[in-house]
Amino acid sequence: MTTAPATGPATAPSAHPMTAPASNARATVVAEALARIDAAAGLGGRRVADGQPVLVPAPYDLAALIARLGVDEARWVLLRPAAQDPVRVPERTVQRESNPRFRVQYAYARARALGRHARDLGFGSEPGDVGAPVRGQVADDGSSDGAGSAAQALKSFHTLLATYPSVVESAARLRAPDRVVRHLEATADAFFRWHDVYPPLPVGEQKPLAVHRARLALAEAGRTVLANGLRLLGISAPEHL
Repeated sequence: MTTAPATGPATAPSAHPMTAPASNARATVVAEALARIDAAAGLGGRRVADGQPVLVPAPYDLAALIARLGVDEARWVLLRPAAQDPVRVPERTVQRESNPRFRVQYAYARARALGRHARDLGFGSEPGDVGAPVRGQVADDGSSDGAGSAAQALKSFHTLLATYPSVVESAARLRAPDRVVRHLEATADAFFRWHDVYPPLPVGEQKPLAVHRARLALAEAGRTVLANGLRLLGISAPEHL
């Protein structure tokens, strides 16, 4: 599979404004994300016809929201809803997979860990055929056909990686960073479904094979997309969780 190149390295987000009032907190974070999305889409400083979207204001000022949830969760909460939808603020940050923001960061961290473990085992990535799914493992899509379910997991992951650049472009054109958020959530979910049926690392006494190198290459493509999307949103991509 060929995935469009990423739009820059996964770097730590810049300093976040801490004083935006409630009426501007969401607009401030959305404007920052759109500036990065515009640059990634090749718009640079060019004027976008529709300007900034009209947003339902967030119920807290940005400093209060960051104090309550932390920077990453605050930004995710503000960026996740579509412009016309209200911001839903959780009581507290939940560091488990039921939290979409955590799930995306966890998928990235897991993909990073796969690369470290592969290096420890003495092999690297090489694009190619990912082979057959692990017998007895079924992707959780409701299908009774294990092979078909696994094939769908692989196809879904491929598709989400391949369409990431077009999602960034549409997010810029439509002034909708929530499109990037939703794409990252779908990519993380697809990564875990694919990972479970096409494990990139050998098991037990098994030696690394060509399929493991190919799966590792696909995991690295997923890691690149997740890291890039998180960077565009101004959210950290942690190596460990």
